[in-house]
Amino acid sequence: MLENNNNDLKYVKPFLKWAGGKTQLLTEFERRLPGVIKDKNAIKSYVEPFVGGGALFFYLKRNYDIEESYLFDINKELILAYKTIKTNYKAIIDKLSEMEQKHLKKSEDKRKEHYYKVRENYNLQMKDFNYDEFSEKWIERTAYLIFLNKTCFNGLFRQNQKGEFNVPFGRYKNPKIYDERNIIAVNQALKNTEVFCGDFAESCKFIEKNSFVYIDPPYRPINKTSNFTTYSKDGFRDEDQRRLALFFEKMSIKGACLMLSNSDPKNGSPIDDFFDELYKNYNIARIPAKRFINCDASKRGEINELVITNYKLSES
Repeated sequence: MLENNNNDLKYVKPFLKWAGGKTQLLTEFERRLPGVIKDKNAIKSYVEPFVGGGALFFYLKRNYDIEESYLFDINKELILAYKTIKTNYKAIIDKLSEMEQKHLKKSEDKRKEHYYKVRENYNLQMKDFNYDEFSEKWIERTAYLIFLNKTCFNGLFRQNQKGEFNVPFGRYKNPKIYDERNIIAVNQALKNTEVFCGDFAESCKFIEKNSFVYIDPPYRPINKTSNFTTYSKDGFRDEDQRRLALFFEKMSIKGACLMLSNSDPKNGSPIDDFFDELYKNYNIARIPAKRFINCDASKRGEINELVITNYKLSES
């Protein structure tokens, strides 16, 4: 096994594929960081109420000195994985190595059979699983999640109304199920970091004056075919978006530096001012991005996304 040291942060990146991941927008986000962060190359307090795959968090960990960070998400499976890697990354690596070797030795038909067996075990395990107290079962469940994420169709995480993972098998010739160096780096990145499963509003207790807060909620659907909000079984509706806008306002009054991203409704309808009205008192930028998840392949292309800040951008 590779040695765990601070140099690993140079390589850290998301350990899961995640719907709405922000890797392609990182340079745009960095351009829009508060000037004090870019000047000092440091962040005293970082809060992310919807961490998801953590693309921006890991990017900032690679490039800035973050004194303390607080990550939230309502998806308990996702948060379990973060906590498990933070607590016992070595056991995760061992389990994934075993699973990868077993999977790659199989024929495609047998791989498919293996995938559905793991998915079945994963869903059955949920019924009486203890998400609050760490145990050896956390290792297995996190390994199952990473395995399914790397071998399922399109690398999605999707749940039905029962909370069951329901993504079909993906046909990959030689899937890379885990990256040992990156799991070690993720463990390093999670030092001085607290991770919580909960609603975004619960993060307010850690947000103070000058905290940098990146808010990346499930995107509002542009149209019926782009409605991908089922990263948790509860979804995220317009009333949640309005509740989030009130949260944004309250945290702004606290003196935090806030950056929020979302879909641009004007991609679907030029007269849809939903977010322009909700955030009319703040700075709204439209930036181009590629949409990768859409059931209609012809509609996977460049669209605008919104980046909203409560602070003025520096000239650089």
